[in-house]
Amino acid sequence: MVNVDGRTGPLAGVRVVDLTAMVMGPYCTQIMADMGADVIKVEPPEGDNTRYISVGPEPSMSGVFVNVNRGKRSITLDLQSQAGKSALRALVETADVFIHSMRSKAITQLGFGYTDVAEINPAIVYTNCYGYGRRGPYRDRPAYDDTIQAECGLPAVQEQLTGEASYVGTIMADKVAGLTALYATMMALFHRERTGEGQEVEVAMFETMASFMLVEHANGAMFDPPLGPAVYPRTVAPNRRPYRTSDGYIAALIYNDKHWAAFIDAVQPAWATSQHARLEQRARDIDTIYALLAETLQERTTDEWLKLFRELDIPAAPLSTPAELFDNPHLNAAGFFETVDTPHGPVRFPGVPTWFSRSPGRVTGSAPQLGADTAEVLAELGRAEVPPARA
Repeated sequence: MVNVDGRTGPLAGVRVVDLTAMVMGPYCTQIMADMGADVIKVEPPEGDNTRYISVGPEPSMSGVFVNVNRGKRSITLDLQSQAGKSALRALVETADVFIHSMRSKAITQLGFGYTDVAEINPAIVYTNCYGYGRRGPYRDRPAYDDTIQAECGLPAVQEQLTGEASYVGTIMADKVAGLTALYATMMALFHRERTGEGQEVEVAMFETMASFMLVEHANGAMFDPPLGPAVYPRTVAPNRRPYRTSDGYIAALIYNDKHWAAFIDAVQPAWATSQHARLEQRARDIDTIYALLAETLQERTTDEWLKLFRELDIPAAPLSTPAELFDNPHLNAAGFFETVDTPHGPVRFPGVPTWFSRSPGRVTGSAPQLGADTAEVLAELGRAEVPPARA
């Protein structure tokens, strides 16, 4: 293991060769960097496309790129050239993890499929980040978050909920698959720690999101014969939405029997009856329950309801925008945001969401400028010259 800059965290000393782009793979390796790994981002001469997709302090440093590539080192290599391939092979020799997001055919043609990499470094953990797994007929199809959301059923579920098919307002497939790639890679590293064996890991967005969606929506369709449709009724009830109050909105889940009884006793709505006293009864008639609550919650202000729900220990929250998270009193008191000085001024990063008593992670720095660390990394490999990049 290599620890080049005194990093701390549970992955300190782990070196990751990162050939991923966009969000799925970089989000996975961003967390590795936060946890202390030396993540070396290998980019083509033109850079990762994510450098250019949103606003930033300069054209190649978009906000999305800066966040998911923080704390990494960037080297540019032309992997169509022999010099670039030779440098990457030398880097592989020093690595614990090799992770990429190219299609299987492309990475193999470059000479860096699992067999090629394992021949150089048999103990390496090699993680493939794909759109579709190689064992199915969709394996060569291109994939992005929107298409995977569609194919895994998210827009269909949204249609049941709102009456119109729609994507969810975040790149959920990319991020869930990135987290899955992270845990899969960590499990393979744990196996290597116990046995000394490296191995190949495959994480596909479609299979990941199919698993994610079917956690609750498999429901009655899992059984043979089926006992009901593939849907969890509570989450698609048309009246499941933030409740309108007399001056705004509130989110609340008056769900279990304890919460229900406390609410009924405190508010005493006219519609409270014994036929809805138990969770089993309410679950069968959940959309009616949501409608009745919606009517009642319009009678008071958001702050009045929040005060009551806090007293009753009922889960409730006001509606916030992403921008308002930067001023959230809980997040700020917990030290969630980390400000890092960069050549472009201070950047306030969403920090590490996990806590470790002995080996905490942290944001170790901003995202690298394109190729900023090429000379340094190659010097560590005993290579004084930077491989020439294609024009």
